Amino acid sequence: MNIVYALLIGIVPALLWLWFWLKEDNLHPEPRTILAITFIAGCTSVIIAIIVEGFLKEIIVGNETHLYIAWAFTEEMVKFVALAIVVLNSKYMDEPIDAMIYAITVALGFSAIENTLFILFSTGTEEMSRAIITSNLRFLGATLVHIISSASIGFMIGLSFYKNAFIKVIGVIIGVILATVLHASFNLAIINATEMGTLRTFAWVWFAVIILLILFEEIKFIRPKGYYKDYI
Repeated sequence: MNIVYALLIGIVPALLWLWFWLKEDNLHPEPRTILAITFIAGCTSVIIAIIVEGFLKEIIVGNETHLYIAWAFTEEMVKFVALAIVVLNSKYMDEPIDAMIYAITVALGFSAIENTLFILFSTGTEEMSRAIITSNLRFLGATLVHIISSASIGFMIGLSFYKNAFIKVIGVIIGVILATVLHASFNLAIINATEMGTLRTFAWVWFAVIILLILFEEIKFIRPKGYYKDYI
C-alpha cells in the first residue's frame, strides 16, 4: 500500500505541473505519445543518476559542497541525455519552444520518481506523515528546481535552434553549466539554511519561475534567419 501512496504522491503532482507547462505551447501542442515517452525517459534516468551519485559519494569524501555540485551535474546530464536520445534530433523537435517543453517533461519524469522514492523509503506511520508533508515542499521547491534547471538547457537549445552545429553544441554546454549552477545552488542553500533562509530560497525559486515564464514568451519569437524578410 505504501508503494501506491508513494506513486500517487510522487507522480500526480508532476503530471499537474506538466499540464501547466504544456499550456505554454497550446498553439502547436506536442504529440501525447511522444510526451509520454519523454516523461518515462525522465523516470528511468533516475536509476542511472542514483548509480552514478553512489559512486561519486565514495570518491568525493570530506567536501560536501563538491559532492552536491557533482550530484547536480550528474542529474542535469542524465536528464539531458534522456532528452537527446528521445527527441533532440527527431521530427517532433520542429520549433525552438519544443526544446523547453520536452526538457521540462524529462525533468518532471525524473522528479516524479525521485519524489516517489523519497516517500517510499520513509518507513513507519510518523515518518510517512512527515514525508507527505515534506513532499508538498518538494512539490513547491525541489520539483520546480528540476523544471527550472532543465528548462535552462531547453532554452539554450531553443536559442540556438536555427544556428550551425558548433553554436548548438556551445548552447548545450552553456545550458548544462547554467542548470548545474542553479540546481547546486538550491541544494546547498536548503542544506545550510535556517528556517528564514529556507523561505528566502523558496522565494528565489518562485522568482526563477517568473523568469522562466518570460523566457517561454521570448523563445516563441525565435525564427530562422531571413524569416521576416519574406513578409516585407
